[in-house]
Amino acid sequence: MVSHMGSGDGLNACLPFCDGLQGGKRGSRRVAFFLSTFTNKVDKKGRVSVPAQFRAAVSSSHFPGIVLYRPLNLPCIEGSDISFLEQLSDRLYGDFGPFDPHQMSVATAILGGAAQLSFDPEGRVALPGDLRNIANIEGEATFVGIGRKFQIWASDAYKAHHAKQMAVAEVTAPGLPPFGGGDQS
Repeated sequence: MVSHMGSGDGLNACLPFCDGLQGGKRGSRRVAFFLSTFTNKVDKKGRVSVPAQFRAAVSSSHFPGIVLYRPLNLPCIEGSDISFLEQLSDRLYGDFGPFDPHQMSVATAILGGAAQLSFDPEGRVALPGDLRNIANIEGEATFVGIGRKFQIWASDAYKAHHAKQMAVAEVTAPGLPPFGGGDQS
């Protein structure tokens, strides 16, 4: 591991229908939870060590690996456990119906381009070349836990993204409604 940058910062740039995906139990599917930021080396074959905390988060899943896909709005790779994408698929079919053209476009873009990856004995995965190219990942990859999913960035690109997200969060966070029923000020 090259560095650990503290607890997971950054706002979740999720598609609107992702808002209803819940952690905990939905049916029999438990969704993993990802926190913190780690930067790891990527070897010449595109292999990178997945942070131990992320591997532990997916270890109890019925597929104890990760699923990577291209986000629709950021120059990075997004990842999750298989349960998150199963819930996303359920939501797409429930919100749009199986033959709706909007459902088909989002399902094709995210689910059709997803890569289901198992860990090797050292806890590494081989990042697919097309996803590495989209995120311009060479040499190092920064893993950013953002709750129910995580992102993988080229390290320099993440530094710029993080600065922008912090500026947005400084303005946005004070206006968010309190949670837990009490005053959060």
